[in-house]
Amino acid sequence: MTTAPPTPSPRWEVQRSLDELGTPLRDVTFCVVDLETTGASVRDGCEITEIGAVKVRGGEVLGEFQTLVAPEGSIPAFISVLTGITNGMVVGAPRIEAALPAFLEFAAGCVLVAHNAPFDIGFLRHFASAQGRAWPEVEIVDTARLARRVITRDDAPNCKLSSLARAFGSPTTPDHRALSDARATVHVLHALMERLGGVGVHTLEELQTYTSRVSAATRRKRHLADGLPHAPGVYLFEDERGRVLYVGTSRDLRTRVRTYFTASEKRSRMGEMVALAARVRGIECATPLEAEVRELRLIAHHKPGYNRRSKFPEKTTFVKLTREPWPRLSLVKAVLEDDADYLGPFASRRAAEQCLDALHQTFPVRQCSGRMPALPSRTPCALAELGRCLSPCDGSVDQLTYGAVVRRLRDTLLRRPDDVVDTINHKMAALAAEERFEEAGAHRDRLASFVRAASRTQRLGSLAACREVVAARREDDGRWAVHVVRHGRLSAAGVIPPGADAHSWVDTLRASAETVAARPGPVPAASAAESERVLRWLEQPGVRLVEVEGEWTCPVRGAAPHLTRLAPGPRDPATVGLPSPAGVS
Repeated sequence: MTTAPPTPSPRWEVQRSLDELGTPLRDVTFCVVDLETTGASVRDGCEITEIGAVKVRGGEVLGEFQTLVAPEGSIPAFISVLTGITNGMVVGAPRIEAALPAFLEFAAGCVLVAHNAPFDIGFLRHFASAQGRAWPEVEIVDTARLARRVITRDDAPNCKLSSLARAFGSPTTPDHRALSDARATVHVLHALMERLGGVGVHTLEELQTYTSRVSAATRRKRHLADGLPHAPGVYLFEDERGRVLYVGTSRDLRTRVRTYFTASEKRSRMGEMVALAARVRGIECATPLEAEVRELRLIAHHKPGYNRRSKFPEKTTFVKLTREPWPRLSLVKAVLEDDADYLGPFASRRAAEQCLDALHQTFPVRQCSGRMPALPSRTPCALAELGRCLSPCDGSVDQLTYGAVVRRLRDTLLRRPDDVVDTINHKMAALAAEERFEEAGAHRDRLASFVRAASRTQRLGSLAACREVVAARREDDGRWAVHVVRHGRLSAAGVIPPGADAHSWVDTLRASAETVAARPGPVPAASAAESERVLRWLEQPGVRLVEVEGEWTCPVRGAAPHLTRLAPGPRDPATVGLPSPAGVS
């Protein structure tokens, strides 16, 4: 796969956090805000009665903001008792239409801080929206949430502002007045930051993602992400000997990798992997799709011990309809150039066996694996006696009749799955009527395996048959991402640079794309997982086909419509007609 030279993304540049730009906490300007309101929920019509805020940087107070706010309704008596703010006090005070713009101007360019931030920020957002004002894209720090990660019962009985202010010796006692509470929150914020500085938390991102479950040794490794770009790509964790431990992908390599060292990792195996990591290597990609594809290829190549999926794409199973005088179905591991028909690939042999059972239940073709005898045998096999085999071995069927059944079977595999769907559904309904729900569930699983396999084969086979598909899509940042797909394999990816001639640029990308040879049968020239990722991108809204060499089509009455009936659920009468999602991946 070739990649066009990446062009800077305005979206990535705008969305860099302060930490990603290298700003330590001491250089961040915080605006600590507190509100007094007429009640607990803005959804219940409660209003703001007071706004108090303190602007600080590097431990120094830069300014304060305080204003009463006149609500449209009256202040409930119990709120007046709690806060000391009465209806008489807010007479002549500005309305929220004037108070909110003044506060937003005061807080411009700051990181907002509040104790129980969802409450205070929720009120501010609501009234900004009611005034038709766009809420600024700012970082928010919740000191209550942060304290719950840091404070133990030995430090304070709980994480209420009053308890924390007392525990940290705040010179200001919270009294349910906005400015006093904001001043106390400033002291709590500084005390939390001082405590966290001792365990290596020095940036805003580290403050936001801190958890005590991340060890100091892990935090000290965060420098491993410093050389990674703010771009989509693939990252590889390596140990001291250069062995790849884990492969992942992200739209922003540096930001994602840093979270492994600063945020809590719930997966124990990932914590173990990070402890072994000595370096992180990044591969920048032109588009997120290219990153996803490279991830799959690198996992298949390195087979990292800490990746659990996509490590063995070569371990697949197919259902094969042979080409011989008396065709039969069999399970094989690879597709050959033998003009046979194939269904798959299946990620597990069990799923393939379930699919094979569904087909055998519908089409009574022979199941014996040996050659047909030159002369008819005297006795039919057990399957023939059960009516599940046409029994060509004893002369019970002629080749013309047998061939008609095989043609229906081939049509089912390639175009119309109706025969299998109708047969299995009829069987499930009969078993459900007899309350044999476990048996009906087994048939449901067989049908699910078949429908998924048929749909997958039809979709992948159609794309694999195309010598080339060139498609473009305008991404969220306004740039056009272009991908060249050959026989189902991503062979080139890039983003059209601003001001470039689109047609000439796409022609150049196509000329530099990887040469890809077709594989036999319906198998794409890539792993099934890769081709399915490509298909998902191609099927997105807004994708424009620039060039298609070949016929990219799917049967109108193919298996895809039946996928809507595949739903998980307990094996009971209510769901017995809905195949569970088992098998094909």
